[in-house]
Amino acid sequence: MTRHLFDPVALGPLALPNRIVMAPMTRNRASASHLPTPIMAAYYAQRAEAGLLITEGTAPTPSGCGYARIPGLWSEEQVAAWRVVTDAVHDRGGRIAVQLMHTGRVGHPDNQPPGARLLAPSAVPLDATVRTAAGPLPCPTPLAMTEAQIEAALDGFAQAARNARAAGFDLVELHGANGYLIEQFLAPCTNQRTDRWGGDLPGRARFAIEVARRVGEAIGADRVGMRLSPLGVVNRIRPWPGVPSDYAWLAEQLGGLDLATLHLVDHRDLGGAPVPSRVARKLRRAFSGAFILSGGYDRARADADLAADKGDLVAFGRAFLANPDLVERLRRDAPLNVPDHATFYSGEERGYLDYPTLS
Repeated sequence: MTRHLFDPVALGPLALPNRIVMAPMTRNRASASHLPTPIMAAYYAQRAEAGLLITEGTAPTPSGCGYARIPGLWSEEQVAAWRVVTDAVHDRGGRIAVQLMHTGRVGHPDNQPPGARLLAPSAVPLDATVRTAAGPLPCPTPLAMTEAQIEAALDGFAQAARNARAAGFDLVELHGANGYLIEQFLAPCTNQRTDRWGGDLPGRARFAIEVARRVGEAIGADRVGMRLSPLGVVNRIRPWPGVPSDYAWLAEQLGGLDLATLHLVDHRDLGGAPVPSRVARKLRRAFSGAFILSGGYDRARADADLAADKGDLVAFGRAFLANPDLVERLRRDAPLNVPDHATFYSGEERGYLDYPTLS
């Protein structure tokens, strides 16, 4: 049967009314102490018509929090604040997943809670700056993680997933893309380890697989997904010759864990190259769960790719940022608001809650 964007679909324990996903997007509207705020509840509730909302990247542990004013999920206070957000979405009939994002080497100590450390697989610095309260600052050299710190990070992901369920989230997505910690373990340019967490592909992929396994054991694999960006270049990740086969192998391992979703993102809307169709097909064939497509989609391309069985759901990013009623606009083929780039990461309600709707 040919799939269309507005067809219902089962996803793990959820029944989605359509195949439209709101992609995770960092917005930096949490408090300085990494608590979700009331305007975040309003923001997600505005977009609850989507089949599934995926939140902005949320730090599972204090050391995973490399950016200013991103939310966390390691404390009871954060759980209570997120409950306000999930209640607002559920009251509008929506479904919401939290994306757990450990930033690894991407960040600055000024953005981290007291006692946290900037950690990564290897002591390879990111040649870039990051926003802090004092302005843009260069990313320092991270500490190469010890075995104990790797175990603590894995346990932190699992506990954050339990916290997510306590906060009312329906699903958890693990951020394995965009040059953050999971991908830092995968990529040879950022993983120079010679122990069991590095070296050949099974070693470099061990962290990704182990995160998925532990989170699945914590909350049920049918409530867990992972986002991957093969051939992505965000945060200075350099693709390597074996990327297509390596990611296909990883997708097969994740499917063997019975994960609910694999979320494939390319960076065409960020000026990068799209994921080649042969790579996307490899991942699609290798993964046994629901496949989410992402990267510069409009309705025509989304329906075409669903009809061609390239994926099961389609995620929209910046279009959702500027159009709280994107689902209705797509249904009507109505014009879209243009995003205000100046307010992507600042502005409080401006550029966040004030985009007009059709009504």
